[in-house]
Amino acid sequence: MADSEAPTVVHADPNETGVYEIESLCMNCRDEGITRILPIKIPHFKEILLESFSCDHCGWKNNTVKSAGQIQEKGAKFTFRLDKMADFERQIVRGDTGIFRIEDLGLETPPAPGQFTNLEGMITKIKTDLESDQPARKEVNPDLYNSLERVIQKLENMLQGNSFPFTVSLDDISGNSFIEPSPDDKGPKYSRTDYLRSHEQNVQLGLVVDDDAAEEGGGMEGVDIVDNEVYELHAECPACGKPCTVNMKKTNIPHFKEVIIMATVCEHCGFRTSDVKTGGAIPDKGKRITLDVKTIEDMSRDILKSESCALKSQDLGLEVQPGTLGGRFTTVEGLLTQVRDQLHSQIFDVGDEDLAGGDSMTADTRSRWDNFFAKLDAAIAAKFPYSITLEDPLANSFVQLNADPGKDPQVRVEEYERTDEEMEDLGLKDMKTEGYERQAQQS
Repeated sequence: MADSEAPTVVHADPNETGVYEIESLCMNCRDEGITRILPIKIPHFKEILLESFSCDHCGWKNNTVKSAGQIQEKGAKFTFRLDKMADFERQIVRGDTGIFRIEDLGLETPPAPGQFTNLEGMITKIKTDLESDQPARKEVNPDLYNSLERVIQKLENMLQGNSFPFTVSLDDISGNSFIEPSPDDKGPKYSRTDYLRSHEQNVQLGLVVDDDAAEEGGGMEGVDIVDNEVYELHAECPACGKPCTVNMKKTNIPHFKEVIIMATVCEHCGFRTSDVKTGGAIPDKGKRITLDVKTIEDMSRDILKSESCALKSQDLGLEVQPGTLGGRFTTVEGLLTQVRDQLHSQIFDVGDEDLAGGDSMTADTRSRWDNFFAKLDAAIAAKFPYSITLEDPLANSFVQLNADPGKDPQVRVEEYERTDEEMEDLGLKDMKTEGYERQAQQS
């Protein structure tokens, strides 16, 4: 049997503009074309590769975006509300598995080759793609043509600024997509939620094959869970899809309730994560807890931020939306440090120090982020007094008191009526706890 030839390795050096040029096959005419590759550091994100192919023989051209990194440990979903024309300038990177959706229209783009553009360019491309086949639809399917004409008109109104506010989202199971944030984003304008992938999503990314069914653990059915006892559960690692261990422990927080602390460790890829789950009945009202931080001792207070809780501080110009950090049982210092580290890695940690912040971050934007992080670092060191607020519609969050309940002057607790939006997000509007037996019999 003849020895197989070793694969040819293509070596390329960048030109004076940093672009790599490689001869490659044209898939249109089967002649030789040129692929140009430009590595770019994206502010608030990471490195990507801009690929551009052109063929001088047939004129064929194609542009794509590829992630220069690896599949992230978690998927990510970004939600952004546009309410002014400047919002169209926000950069957006949509990876190969990213799904862009205009929530107000229920319109989404399926996974496709990656894009690097801004929100105006993304929405314009959707509109252009719909318009391109309209003449044919008018002849073949007039009803579909008329329906899409209304959608196209709505997209045009959005681009002209006549439909503010409206919301878009970007969901990528690989975690390699993003919408650019701004230090001026407040309230529900911008949110990022990281989530664990399912087995099916790991199969879609090629991390596991479909035959590799998740290893079934013993479960917790019939097990009497004892306080402060650690239980081990077998599960599938959401990062690599291989078997891993979930450690679970029930503990009691004084003056609050029982919670379950869960920690996942994967020996194969090193993935680690922790979460806190609370139980019990859903209260009639949400709870808002405000802590006045005055001394360094206040940074050592225990704090429980549930997954449904938002963290806010007008003094720091900080808002962390529900779901961003998951459930956390830590100290005030630990929570603010986690917020800082996650946000800092998203903004600056994209590569070399001399290009920290990306190739296209403006001096003004960088200055505002520097000031924000400097103030946050000073707050973590308790160098000035400030307040933080936990706003939890499920009242599952907690701040340690240094006195009997109601007697700690630095902690203020108040109940509030949940908004319609919170009720909708939590699924409470569709929940029926009385009379459901009769309704089931009638149906």
